[in-house]
Amino acid sequence: MNPTGIGIDLVEVSRIREMLEKHGRRFTERTFTPDEIAYCSACADPAMHYAARFAAKEAVAKALGTGLWAEGVIWTDIEVVRDPNGRPSIRLHGAARQHAGSGTCLVSLTHTRELAMAQVILA
Repeated sequence: MNPTGIGIDLVEVSRIREMLEKHGRRFTERTFTPDEIAYCSACADPAMHYAARFAAKEAVAKALGTGLWAEGVIWTDIEVVRDPNGRPSIRLHGAARQHAGSGTCLVSLTHTRELAMAQVILA
């Protein structure tokens, strides 16, 4: 493996919880894919899971290079998916896929009731 980028992000769950309460579907549909929304909404505390995915999207953007948002990448171009065993991975779409080229994103997520964190390595 030859890493070409790394990104990390830490999110306060309370910040995401406030966004969910204040903006609801407008926030989720702008930021998350339908599959991410379905997964997080089915969890006992959706805000923790949304926060981890938000952190992952930010970490991917950092791994790919700053300024991506200005270059046509949208939030839903970066998707956290889970394999049948629950292991998370990143699926890139649209402009994010173009920026990554043939690169693959490796991701690690963690969260507590207060904080969510993601680390991404672009290889």
